[in-house]
Amino acid sequence: MGMFTWAEQERILGNLPQQWFDAAVILLAGWLIGKLISWLGASILRKLAARTTNTVDDELVHVLRRPLVTLVTLVSLVLGYQQLTVPAHVDKWMERIFHVSIALAVTWAIARVVDTLLGAVLRNRSQQSEEPGDGQFIPVVRSSIKALIWGLGFVVALNNAGYDVGALLAGIGIGGLALAMAAKDTLANIFGGVTVFTDKPFRVGDRVRLNGYDGFVQEVGIRSTRIRTLEGPIVVVPNIKFTDSVLENVSQEPSRRVRHDLGLVYGTTTAQIDEAIGILEKLVRDHSDDLEAEHAAYFNAFKDFSLNIVFTYHIRKGKDIFGVQTRVNLDLLDRFRKAGLEFAYPTQVEISGDPPPERRSEKGTGTDTVH
Repeated sequence: MGMFTWAEQERILGNLPQQWFDAAVILLAGWLIGKLISWLGASILRKLAARTTNTVDDELVHVLRRPLVTLVTLVSLVLGYQQLTVPAHVDKWMERIFHVSIALAVTWAIARVVDTLLGAVLRNRSQQSEEPGDGQFIPVVRSSIKALIWGLGFVVALNNAGYDVGALLAGIGIGGLALAMAAKDTLANIFGGVTVFTDKPFRVGDRVRLNGYDGFVQEVGIRSTRIRTLEGPIVVVPNIKFTDSVLENVSQEPSRRVRHDLGLVYGTTTAQIDEAIGILEKLVRDHSDDLEAEHAAYFNAFKDFSLNIVFTYHIRKGKDIFGVQTRVNLDLLDRFRKAGLEFAYPTQVEISGDPPPERRSEKGTGTDTVH
């Protein structure tokens, strides 16, 4: 009997048993390494991550287990396959399959890591802002980022498979352009919603003025925002309007400035004007709970039918603007009436008879009208 060798054995599918044995050993080793990674993630790494104060590392350990096991298995499969001898046409297709599979496995892992980290950041920001409308944007942003990553992953996978990615991207670009043109308004509103979420020009409950509308923000959606106007009806404003229009956030003003032009009759004496200014200054002090100390009261103009006093004051932030104005105006009116100060209004006084001597030489003697 001669010595038995692997070369003397019959080939199986064109490969010696030794080649099949080596491929199986490598594949088994890869499978065991994958199991080891899975076990480490499920026991040791998860316990270590549980000791930290944040939950991000726990999520990363959980989401990376399956992609890493899949990637290790694919690598072992490639190494085992390289031990075999296969026809050239089969080898060409198998190489493409391996390249595509590994690219997709890497994309899977990257997408999960980015999604986990991005989700943690967005949740933290949403919790800090305490805005009920912020949470609804988190799934949209995460889905958009994942779609982008997977799209790039497919492009890389097709490129590894030997396809002409340039021609494919050109076709996708033309189709995407046509789709974007058809849905440009919807896309613009969605991007406007993302801008509102990131830039935060207002919050739910804020009073805003936009394009002639004045009201309180009720709900911020992905495509539009609902505002309840001061008159009562709710208007739906497309989010794109917040990016191409001037928005005034009334709720974020440090205080509300109010200006009055108070016209007193021309019969008012200088002493009464001084008294009126004193009344206005005392009025601000008496309403210090609602009004800032900053104010102005001064005699500024001789108008056609009145002596004008400018009165400005500032309502404190957080106060009921309409209620404070009502109380201040009623108090002002009451104090002026008690002081005998009379507000002016347009009047006409007809003077009949002969004009004064100094005016007799003027043309048009008779009746003068004084405004």
